[in-house]
Amino acid sequence: VQLVESGGGLVQPGGSLRLSCEASGFTFSSFGMSWYRQVTGKERELVASISSVGGNTIYTDSVKGRFTISRDNAKNTVYLQMNSLKLEDTAVYYCRVRMLYSDYWGQGTQVTVSS
Repeated sequence: VQLVESGGGLVQPGGSLRLSCEASGFTFSSFGMSWYRQVTGKERELVASISSVGGNTIYTDSVKGRFTISRDNAKNTVYLQMNSLKLEDTAVYYCRVRMLYSDYWGQGTQVTVSS
């Protein structure tokens, strides 16, 4: 199993970024996917999750209305569209897939919101 995130970078407050997580090594369309983020010195927190076929999504309260999680099962990719970014969104963002007996994470992509 491999998860590779991309799309992070430096953006001004109010700006947008789209993160991508390309998956391989498993049947992508059979599993829900999640985005997490972590600030140095703090616990990793769930940002958003999406069901295997994309019909169900959940978001942490702080990103509701600003972030959108989506997936393209034909491309084995999950996305996180981030709009109206705030300083407090600065973190390393990770994608995750949880299977019955295993748990996999990507390497993370840095998102920095700064003026």
